[in-house]
Amino acid sequence: MAGLEKLNAVQSVRKKENFLLVEVHSGVHALPEIVRVFQDAGCPLESVKEQFPVLNMSCAACAVSVESRAQSLPGVLSASVNYANANLLVEYLPALTDPASLKSAVQEVGYDLLIATHERKPEHLSEIHRLQFRKLVRRTIGASVLALPVMVIGMFFMDMPYANFIMWALSTPVVVVFGKEFFINAWRQAQIRSANMDTLVALSTGVAYLFSVFNTLYPEFWHARGLHPHVYFEASAVVVAFVLLGKLLEDKAKGNTSAAIQKLMGLRATTVTVRDADGNWVLRAVEEVQPGDSVLLKPGERVAVDGVVEEGESHVDESMLTGEALPVFKTKGEKVFAGTINQKGSLKLLAQHTSTDTVLSHIIRAVQEAQGSKAPVQKWVDKVAAVFVPVVLSMAVITFFIWLVWGGENGFTQGLLSMVTVLVIACPCALGLATPTAIMVGIGKSASQGILVKDAECLESARRVNAVVLDKTGTITIGRPRVMEIKWLPGKEQWAGALLSVERRSEHPLAEAVVSHLDGRPEGEVGAFQSLTGKGVVAQVDGKGYLVGSGKFIEEVEVPVASELKSVADAWSAMAHTVVYFASEEEVLAVIAIADPVKPGSALAVRDLEEAGMEVYMLTGDSLSTAEAIAKQVGLKHFKAQVLPQQKADFVKELQASGKVVAMVGDGINDSAALAQSDLGIAMGKGSDIAMEVAKMTIVSSDLGKISMAIRLSRQTVRTIRQNLFWAFVYNVIGIPLAAGVLYPFNGFLLNPMVAGAAMALSSVSVVVNSLMLKWRR
Repeated sequence: MAGLEKLNAVQSVRKKENFLLVEVHSGVHALPEIVRVFQDAGCPLESVKEQFPVLNMSCAACAVSVESRAQSLPGVLSASVNYANANLLVEYLPALTDPASLKSAVQEVGYDLLIATHERKPEHLSEIHRLQFRKLVRRTIGASVLALPVMVIGMFFMDMPYANFIMWALSTPVVVVFGKEFFINAWRQAQIRSANMDTLVALSTGVAYLFSVFNTLYPEFWHARGLHPHVYFEASAVVVAFVLLGKLLEDKAKGNTSAAIQKLMGLRATTVTVRDADGNWVLRAVEEVQPGDSVLLKPGERVAVDGVVEEGESHVDESMLTGEALPVFKTKGEKVFAGTINQKGSLKLLAQHTSTDTVLSHIIRAVQEAQGSKAPVQKWVDKVAAVFVPVVLSMAVITFFIWLVWGGENGFTQGLLSMVTVLVIACPCALGLATPTAIMVGIGKSASQGILVKDAECLESARRVNAVVLDKTGTITIGRPRVMEIKWLPGKEQWAGALLSVERRSEHPLAEAVVSHLDGRPEGEVGAFQSLTGKGVVAQVDGKGYLVGSGKFIEEVEVPVASELKSVADAWSAMAHTVVYFASEEEVLAVIAIADPVKPGSALAVRDLEEAGMEVYMLTGDSLSTAEAIAKQVGLKHFKAQVLPQQKADFVKELQASGKVVAMVGDGINDSAALAQSDLGIAMGKGSDIAMEVAKMTIVSSDLGKISMAIRLSRQTVRTIRQNLFWAFVYNVIGIPLAAGVLYPFNGFLLNPMVAGAAMALSSVSVVVNSLMLKWRR
């Protein structure tokens, strides 16, 4: 209650029965702030985040219109329209609004949303885009075929008989039939007192066409005033053809920016072999699989749903999810994931999730949301795009009147031509595409490398990181203990089965590592078994007594240790390995070194980060000796041992206070506070769900080397965005004055509307192509 009253937008807060009535000042969109107050108070309001395809958008100004209309609806917390992939990402309160209301609101401003589930299926969307693209191809070809002879006549054969009437006949279908969408959309925008790219095209081509028709029918009007009645049919026809060609190339290029999503969707299997109620294996649609179903995975098949191996052994290619080339061996109890490919063996799986709740489905949704999000710079571009068309319209009118007043006897016709050229050359599309196309390609490329980026802001901010903090366990190291080596007394290896038997009964975390290392050996019958907390276990196997435990335990029970085993154990302890002793009642039979081994690529990853100019720190809750040993192995200069979870977050704060931009990398629940505190939280994909939820980035394969790759990709993406924006602005800053005739007083240069149309088309295409170049940058 108190939190709400402190908000500037809130006028009053009153309780009424079981309701809280919040009155806000008129015209203020305060809902997001109100929702945040409830969340901070521990009473989060239920919200839904969904993505809807948007139809009929033609430029960046359209995206701004759809976004602002959706944002204005009661119950909408946030709305973001990505012009590059034509999607609306919206978060709303289902108690206040719904998709149908969103659809109606968007339709009011001349666009449409696909809200039904079947409408948003990839195959349905692909069909819609395919039909729209084919229609655009037909319009472009038709306009080009008719515009070409108009251009030739207008440039070279103006004096031929009936030239004006022939050009009129040829250009009319171009403007009225193939270009009618521009006029329809412009009229819709005018009805809601808005303007977009279609407005510019419709005005420029419409004015040129009507002016030419008038001059063809009433040439004496100009003759009586001593002027020649010029016609510009070629300008109107060729501009329509060029704009359509530009849209065609733009749509084709934009389709390539979403290739990552298309590839991910292509990984989903459509059918699966499931055991039915009668015990028979039957082929079913993947949507029918439920958790707990038995699934048969044949050699060469793609995994349909996430599951656990119940029977069989095989190698599974997980490269499409993790980016790791080597197949992973799967046996009983191992997890397999949808989208991966089984190799030679057959596996029987127990399904764990439905087809819509798999790791692959979550990855697809995450990438879609990230590609639909906006980088901070895009918000500034949107403001420019929102006023771009009205400003251009004003400049076109000013251009016309300047020519009319100071242009001499040809001032009217040249002013009209310059006005048309200004309308044609102005291009908000290049501005609108500059950021989202680069973001889409960058996020798509990172997804193909096994790096999931939560949003565009994260991708943009990653480039500024100059300090990386690494958790040890599960990040630098594998995250689970393994037997590094076993040293037996000569001739005593025959007792390995007894050691396995004892450790299989033990509940100590290190016992699992020994069992995993020795599994498959013949075991004996375990009789009496006693666990001594903090020391070890005592057991009988096949009637003979054995002990497994620490060196201190062995000293207490006074079992002799051979000097050769003692020296090996001391050397392992110096390496920060945990040493476990296995003894009979008479002597120690073996010593076992157990450690959480460093991941193979950790040392190289640390070196790459340091070479990229970053300071790298390691934090661990382990002892100082263990931390020193790990730091030495991977070449780390900075590390802290015996660090508690909250101390990790405090350490991140200290680095930030010293001016560092910090990336925190971790995989456990105990890392979540530090991940949230950091400027860039990076979760290792095989860690806890909480860590992955808090983090801004997730490394699916848990490969530390992907961190430097992600930061490098962030820098490349931001560089591409800046290049795109630079050229988009330069194009408009130079092009519009040229079109207005600023050089005419100096050298008599006037830009032809046809050339302006070609330049406008190429500006958008060049921006998209530059973004696509990200795919091949190293």
